[in-house]
Amino acid sequence: MPSQPSKELQTFPNPAADRDYEITFDVPEFTCLCPLTGQPDFARFKITYVPDQSCIELKSLKLYMWAYRNEGAFHEKVTNTIADDIIKAIQPRKLTVVGDFFVRGGIGTIVTVTHDKSKQQA
Repeated sequence: MPSQPSKELQTFPNPAADRDYEITFDVPEFTCLCPLTGQPDFARFKITYVPDQSCIELKSLKLYMWAYRNEGAFHEKVTNTIADDIIKAIQPRKLTVVGDFFVRGGIGTIVTVTHDKSKQQA
């Protein structure tokens, strides 16, 4: 049976939870729809995080990002939602999500969301 898009992020235990290290995902083919025109928006996402107790499972991330393909979403909203969903799933020590949206109407948009667990607890 072929894979289907899903908003469920699967996780697995961090194999080196005693140290800080970065994991970076590069998503060069992200698409969603403009909520005003219904036209496709294209973006490249970079997701970098320092895991705490859990890591994001790669296939579930692919299916998660695919789930936006037919959704209307402003650039700012979708980037923040992706960050929120990752934070909810794994509570990373640090997270940066960069949505680099391709030029439309002569303007490109880059939205960067950051999270630092140590600053949240202070």
